[in-house]
Amino acid sequence: MNTQRLAAMDIGTNSIRCIVVEADGKGGYRVLDDEKSTVRLGEQLAKTGAISPQASARALAAVARFRKLIAGLKVGAVEAIATSAMRSASNGQELLDALSREFGHEIRIISGIEEAELAMASAQRHFDMEYKRYAVFDIGGGSLEITTALGSHIEECYSLDLGAVVMTEQFLKHDPAGVADLQKLQRHVRDQLKKKIDRSKVQLHTLIGSGGTTTAIGSMAMSALGKSYASIHGYEVLRSEVVHLLAMLTRKSLAERRLVPGLNADRADIIVAGIAVVEELMRFFGANQLLVNERGIREGLIIRAMEKHGLIPAASSPRTWRESALDFVRSCHVDEPHSLHVARLALSVFDGLSVPFNLKKSDRKLLEAAALLHDVGYFIAYSSHHKHSYHLIRHAELFGFPPRERELIAQIARYHRKSLPKRKHETFQALNEGDRQRVERLGGILRLADGLDRRRSSAVQAVACSFGGTLFTVNLKGDEDMSVELFGANAKKDLLEKAFGLRVVLQM
Repeated sequence: MNTQRLAAMDIGTNSIRCIVVEADGKGGYRVLDDEKSTVRLGEQLAKTGAISPQASARALAAVARFRKLIAGLKVGAVEAIATSAMRSASNGQELLDALSREFGHEIRIISGIEEAELAMASAQRHFDMEYKRYAVFDIGGGSLEITTALGSHIEECYSLDLGAVVMTEQFLKHDPAGVADLQKLQRHVRDQLKKKIDRSKVQLHTLIGSGGTTTAIGSMAMSALGKSYASIHGYEVLRSEVVHLLAMLTRKSLAERRLVPGLNADRADIIVAGIAVVEELMRFFGANQLLVNERGIREGLIIRAMEKHGLIPAASSPRTWRESALDFVRSCHVDEPHSLHVARLALSVFDGLSVPFNLKKSDRKLLEAAALLHDVGYFIAYSSHHKHSYHLIRHAELFGFPPRERELIAQIARYHRKSLPKRKHETFQALNEGDRQRVERLGGILRLADGLDRRRSSAVQAVACSFGGTLFTVNLKGDEDMSVELFGANAKKDLLEKAFGLRVVLQM
């Protein structure tokens, strides 16, 4: 058995999921396998009070398959939990015992509050919410878990029986869903939220959501805009988009919903209720932004297991985005001093241009990240390493950056050398006009800064920038000969001049 390998299985009301990971020895992990089986334990549960024999048989078959998967991967430690359906079913304990025997490992039923805590543990690993008030929720088939927080400090945890399967069976009797039935569902959700939560204390701008309903919302919203980011994880959805999705899906029959781009056909029968719950949750909190956490409870379980087995420190604090970027730099064996120095020079140039061109603070963060990561493509090959950097960055797990920002960082890094953005560059042309300008401007700054460290020796220790009319002067400061760096920067000032409409003069 491999003591660095862990498996986590989550038996939910709608599906059973099993993830297998290998710890990397630095507090992180890589996913070896991630399997899902839609078993619908909650099918008719509200009506009969028990899990049906058919659903039980599906669950036993899925667990047997996961047992073989775990054994084949030689997993050293296993954590397995069951949630809402098993908590509420009259035969839940009986089925739990049968599943534990079939699985070969103990499966424990957890409370809704522990579900909420696991979802929060996952969210804090991926989203930079320092100094912000927000709520994390996980919506499954049987229940909705909510945690409110300020930064890394948890305020309250709640568990409500508002899952997508339960709400569908209780309220949505027709196909397409009737307006009257949907309104009854929405009133019920509002009533339950008001009973559990004091709204006056929790006005929020942002929700972080996990669970199949949330990932489906993100996938459909992305598809509707014609976007194709490398991952749905971290994708930002506005409340207006959620409202529009709900209205569109409510009008469609089940057969029509199964054809909606971005929606898994297996979820089409419960998606209307799921989105209705999410929309009411956003309305209740006054939230306009939903961030998609593709990981959720089972990752929270992995984190807890890694703490339990000493693979990460207990209650370790979340990384910053900069630490995350540098971890990726080191994993690709990049020349870290060069990356750090290029980032410092790039930020100095940015600051010289920020006021006259009204550059945003968020753009400064994107530039710094791209500067740190611009050479990761060397990990694959020197030739065309700028293109390799683009592909590596857009698929990287970078803390604090949603998919759109990862795409921008990747494109800024891609243009640090060789050709400038062109019409035939499909990924660049796929950006909106504002983001194309952002990539050209920040890519131009990075390109110049990389030229200023041509020998990777920090010969140019600093730069002093001045702006006047259409002239941008960059004075190089250093204690040794900087002629190679002057040549390198002059050769790579082209994109900056084009993007800002300036003439760049470099002086020693």
